[in-house]
Amino acid sequence: MRVMTWNVWWRFQAWDERRHALLAVLRDEAPDIVGLQEVWGRGGDNLAAWLADALGMRWTWAPFDPRERWRERVERWGFDVGVAVLSRWPIADRAAVELPAAGGQDDGRMALHALVDAPGHRVPFFTTHLNGAPGESAVRCAQVRALAAFVAERRAGTAFPAVVTGDFNAWPDSDEMRLLGGYRTRPAVPGQVLIDAWEYAPPGTPAATWDAANPHTAPHGSCGVRIDYVHVGLPGPRSLGRVRAVRRAGTGPVDGVWPSDHTAVVADLHHPAAPAPEPGRAVSGRSSGPRPR
Repeated sequence: MRVMTWNVWWRFQAWDERRHALLAVLRDEAPDIVGLQEVWGRGGDNLAAWLADALGMRWTWAPFDPRERWRERVERWGFDVGVAVLSRWPIADRAAVELPAAGGQDDGRMALHALVDAPGHRVPFFTTHLNGAPGESAVRCAQVRALAAFVAERRAGTAFPAVVTGDFNAWPDSDEMRLLGGYRTRPAVPGQVLIDAWEYAPPGTPAATWDAANPHTAPHGSCGVRIDYVHVGLPGPRSLGRVRAVRRAGTGPVDGVWPSDHTAVVADLHHPAAPAPEPGRAVSGRSSGPRPR
């Protein structure tokens, strides 16, 4: 089973051309479940819906309730921003929770859960987007604690481990990422371990998802760093959910257009009842499922 996470950079810089580049990469990767961040939507016009229709997938999303930096953008451009899940299979249930922001920018950031009705075993899938300011590690730690509690609350009822994706705006060795993983420090929820899928990448594999090689990223003067993640709970029976491979995607232009200022992370997980489709072939299904406001 192939899962993916990608920050799709809202409606910034040539967004209409970029969404076609996003679609091309998603078609090539053929993921079964995708977590998206910085998704735009208003009424019936929604990037997640557009991608899902083109790919034959289901979708659901959770818009933010921004009160500070994002509020002016949303009001000026007339589109909400949020997180979304695309799924090859039906979405049996969904839930969302707002993350705390005390001491930092309050953008009403959310974590979204989609219970995916995959063959054999339902998959408890989550995606989120944490605060972005470099000095807000303490805020992100509080957000990770809320996210971990949300995962613990929603992941029961299936042998498949929780899959947690998102743009965490945090270095791999940061307090917040160690806290989320729970295997290099005390876990946010007692007993809950979420393994960073990149632990399984071959040594030396290019890892930066906020990469100075990307012309959308370079003007910020940032060094290359991995801030986008796929985490997976400990494997279930017969290695269910074990990470088989992990890599980046969307690392270059498509017909001259860079899809986003982030690269995506793609992970293949062990799920014998649901083999990943061949790359380059669109997944089957239809656009349907829970669609909140």
